[in-house]
Amino acid sequence: MTVTTDPHRPAPIAPDNRHLVGVFAPQRDETDATDLPVTGEIPADLSGSYLRNGPNPRFDPIGSFVFPLDGDGMVHRVTLEGGRASYSNRFVRTPMVELEEERGEAIWSGLTDGYTPPASVVGEELAGTTRALPDINVVRHGGRLMAMAEADKPYLLDPRTLATLGTEDCDGAMRVGSTAHPKIDPRTGEMVLFNYILEAPYLTWSVVAADGTSLRPPTAIDGLDAPVMIHDMALTEKYVVLFVCPLIFDIAAVMAGGSLLSWRPDDGTRIALIPRDGGAVRWIHAEPFWVWHFANAFDNADGTVTVDYVEWTYPGGFAETGVPNTSGLMRAAINPTAGTINRTRVSERTDIDFPRVDDRLLTRDHQRVATVGKSDSDTGFQESLWFHDVAKSAEVSWSPGVAIGEPIYIPGAGQDYWGAIGTDPQDLRSRFYLLTAESPEDGPIATIDLPIRVPAGLHGVWLET
Repeated sequence: MTVTTDPHRPAPIAPDNRHLVGVFAPQRDETDATDLPVTGEIPADLSGSYLRNGPNPRFDPIGSFVFPLDGDGMVHRVTLEGGRASYSNRFVRTPMVELEEERGEAIWSGLTDGYTPPASVVGEELAGTTRALPDINVVRHGGRLMAMAEADKPYLLDPRTLATLGTEDCDGAMRVGSTAHPKIDPRTGEMVLFNYILEAPYLTWSVVAADGTSLRPPTAIDGLDAPVMIHDMALTEKYVVLFVCPLIFDIAAVMAGGSLLSWRPDDGTRIALIPRDGGAVRWIHAEPFWVWHFANAFDNADGTVTVDYVEWTYPGGFAETGVPNTSGLMRAAINPTAGTINRTRVSERTDIDFPRVDDRLLTRDHQRVATVGKSDSDTGFQESLWFHDVAKSAEVSWSPGVAIGEPIYIPGAGQDYWGAIGTDPQDLRSRFYLLTAESPEDGPIATIDLPIRVPAGLHGVWLET
């Protein structure tokens, strides 16, 4: 039986799906280009690469497509060296991508469709599997370059060619999978991660030493009685910080043809402070809200914990509440002893996300958080970068007038910078923008024209050479 004659194969997704056209349209070309056109000047002291991942279906999807959870991974690399820029991109070639490339069409459907291909189509080894999705983030640690998935093992990439080398479990620390957002402690070099699973104990955490060996294998986090989705985490010198929002995997509903994920606000949001020394988990209760991404967290001298993050009313796309879903940059003060949390809005700016800080400050106090958001003049896309001074409760912004992606902090020898990829929704040309960290509101000191369109995507990392 061929793919196209499988009677249970789902129908193709409508070509006008808003996350498959325009700035989101999949990029099927892989290319390498050097000496890219530059407006302005790339500082000679910059030497490194920005790598960014994102959902990018290799073939037109079938069944269902939920952005950003669905889609094959594609890693884009912009390298700055000696005042010049180069670019390359590669698909993350999972077994699913490789087989679909042999057949010339999509075989696996989206996460929410429920279809899995039979052995008659994909063979016994891949029968009944769902699509591997290492399409969210890129992490380098312990000599490994990894494309990160949502609650699954990452895929190892060749750091020179970006070729896919296979799955990675980090010496067993990722044996049951990993969050797409592990955190690397710049003080110890340790990589700390968590993972959620559909059966008890539902939640685990692990630690990988700076040399890539496992310091802590997957360890159960006590206190949960149902599987929950948790996208990101925060880290302090003392704690792993998880915000357990009430988005529950509902397997019974799926079996009855319903939704995979259920938003249950009556359960409230719970915060888990997990001592990195292996002590008992401390749980704090709060009203219901949703978090996709954290900026940073740190311990205070009085024993409290500060967490900066973007808070949403509920998880858009997974809940129907009848009220507007807004976001804001928040600062939470958590008291482990009293079991309390106080949340304060840092900025009045709404409709923001992708908060980032200088990664060298993870687990420690920071002054500035960058986000992607909308200014008053933006149109249908998030076209502005916002730079929030959390110490002074002030902010500045820069608006290129294009769909802009997550900002990344770039340390330089003389000064530091922010960088981001943006795509013009009119001519669909992509560019890499380089701004100074001191005055990002002044606009880019260098704008680099990329050789192909980079679809709107997710997360990345700056790797110094």
